[in-house]
Amino acid sequence: MDISEFKSGKYQQQYEYKSFLPKKVNHGWEIADGEVQRLLSDADRVLGELNAFSQLVPNVDYFIRMHITKEATQSSRIEGTRTNMEEALLDESDIEPEKKDDWEEVQNYVKAINGAIDQLKTLPLSNRLLRDTHKVLMQGVRGEIKQPGEFRNSQNWIGVSLKNAVFIPPHQDDVGELMSDLEKFIHNDELQIPHLIKVAIAHYQFETIHPFLDGNGRLGRLMIALYLADFNLLHKPALYLSDYFERNKTEYVNHLMAVRESNQMQQWLIFFLYGVKETAESSIQVFKDVIALKEKIERELLPHFTARRQENAQRLMQCLYQSPVVNISMVAKLLGLKTNTASMLVSDFVKYGILEKLTERKRNRLFWFKEYVLAFNQQMKT
Repeated sequence: MDISEFKSGKYQQQYEYKSFLPKKVNHGWEIADGEVQRLLSDADRVLGELNAFSQLVPNVDYFIRMHITKEATQSSRIEGTRTNMEEALLDESDIEPEKKDDWEEVQNYVKAINGAIDQLKTLPLSNRLLRDTHKVLMQGVRGEIKQPGEFRNSQNWIGVSLKNAVFIPPHQDDVGELMSDLEKFIHNDELQIPHLIKVAIAHYQFETIHPFLDGNGRLGRLMIALYLADFNLLHKPALYLSDYFERNKTEYVNHLMAVRESNQMQQWLIFFLYGVKETAESSIQVFKDVIALKEKIERELLPHFTARRQENAQRLMQCLYQSPVVNISMVAKLLGLKTNTASMLVSDFVKYGILEKLTERKRNRLFWFKEYVLAFNQQMKT
């Protein structure tokens, strides 16, 4: 089927409302649109560059952890949480009570990403993996009463109420069949569809099915990263689109609705592919900025430390790339130092501009590797 002839589905009358039944997607797709093809080529090229770059970066897994934290923060922000990136890096004991619910949702997202990526070693991207990931995502937070890890068995909607919904996904009786079709589509090698086109269509279809009572947006965005990892488009999970979607939230929502309402799949693909290209370029720049920062610190700042203290300074730097928010007791524990020794080391890191105070409180004062965190979060710089 040529994508220009795509028909998204139809509304079905239910009791006192109409739900949207999307067409199944596990069939051939032909895409002749010139702009889509050009953007696909550009996105593929930049994604390849990111993949190559991520394999050259030493200790890349330290930096992947920061990408994941940023993704968790931005994806949750689309859903209304207000946790920022530096707060997401804090321990629970350092979070103000009124911010704890939002913080816990972000932490669940981090656990869900890490768990799903680990699970991909033994299980393909599948409905089972999505259900397992959803269970982690919803554990102990506001959606925990909404069937964590299970496809819904009641009607859901997007909006303030069913009567005044912006969009009503398919009836619960259709969810199982539609999700089975989506899983087959993802793994149907006979279709010869470029991966980035396939994952764009899969994301649209997942969000349209809305198979869970809660958490669909976060899991649908995470599914993009899981697809890239499962099909080896990226050696390391270094590309997440939630920041792009959050910065262009109105367009993101409007494009998904335009596919449902007026079959505008081409416009959605253009928006999606542009996001992949822009995000991959941004991720490459982040790696470059982090490497430049690391070299600058090693060249200009660490030599200030005496030979006797050089080893502790080097070890603290390694810890900061993994956990860029610390307090003195944490540094003492990580490095096996006495509190006074750790305090002097942190003071020197502040003096040389590596660490900055994050809180002004006298006890358990927090310090952060600000320049490093900002490398991952361009919005905080502006």
